[in-house]
Amino acid sequence: MDQHLKALEAQSIYIIREAFARVDPLAMLWSIGKDSTAMLWLVRKAFFGRVPFPLVLLDTEQEMDEVYAFRDKLTRDWDLDVINHPCPPEEEMDQTLPPATRAAMRKTEGLKTLLADKQYKGIFCGIRRDEQGLRAKERVFSPRSLDGSWDFKDQPAEFWDQYKTEVPEGCHVRIHPILAWSEIDIWRYTQAENIPLCELYFARDGKRYRSLGEKNITFPVESTASNIDEIIAELETTKVSERAGRSMDKETEDSFERLRSQGYM
Repeated sequence: MDQHLKALEAQSIYIIREAFARVDPLAMLWSIGKDSTAMLWLVRKAFFGRVPFPLVLLDTEQEMDEVYAFRDKLTRDWDLDVINHPCPPEEEMDQTLPPATRAAMRKTEGLKTLLADKQYKGIFCGIRRDEQGLRAKERVFSPRSLDGSWDFKDQPAEFWDQYKTEVPEGCHVRIHPILAWSEIDIWRYTQAENIPLCELYFARDGKRYRSLGEKNITFPVESTASNIDEIIAELETTKVSERAGRSMDKETEDSFERLRSQGYM
C-alpha cells in the first residue's frame, strides 16, 4: 500500500476510534456498496477484527438481489450484527418531490424512524466529498437537528482534528470516516487490502454499476471493466460521473439539495 493510502487509512481509523470513545450509542449505515464496505473494513481494522456496534441496512425492499446476497455472505463470514430496518412506503413521502427523488427519500425517513426507535447519538456514514457537490461542504462530525435536517452554512469548524461530538438531547451526530477519500482511492485501497465486493461493480454485457442504489432508481453505465485493474484504468480517464446511474440526480437541479437538507445521507 502506498503512503497516500496509508495516511488516509490512519486518519479514518483515528476518526472511528475517536467517535467510539466519545459518542454512545453508535451504529453504522451499511449500504453494502464499495464505500460503506471499505469503511466496514476500516472499522474491523480499528478494533482488531470485530465491529463493536450494529450495522444498519435501511431497507426499501428495492435493493438488487446481488446486494442482498452479498450482505448475507459477509454477515456470516465476518459474524456481523446487522439490523435490517424497513423504510416507510413511497406514498408517505413528500409528494412535491420528483418520482425518483421521492423514492430515494424513503431511506431518509427510514433513518428517522431508526433513530426514534434506537435513540442512537452517533451514526457512521460512508460518504465522500468528491462524490457530489453538496457533500463537499460536509464536516467529519456533522451535528443534526431533531428532524435530521442539515444546514451547510452552519457547521462547526474542525481545526487540528478537533471535532464537536456533543449534541442537544434528541439530536445526533453523523460521522464520516472516509470523507476525504476519492472514488479511485476506494478502489486502490480495496485492491491493496483485497476487500470483498458485490459482483455488480464488474462489467457484464458491456455495462457495470459505478454506484449501488435501489433497482428502481439506479442503472448501470457503459463499461468493459471486469476487474479492479481495469476499473482503476477507466477511472483515470473517464468523464462519466460516478452518480451517472442515479436517476434522481437527473430530475431537477435541486433534487439532491432538497434531499440533503431534509436529512439524506
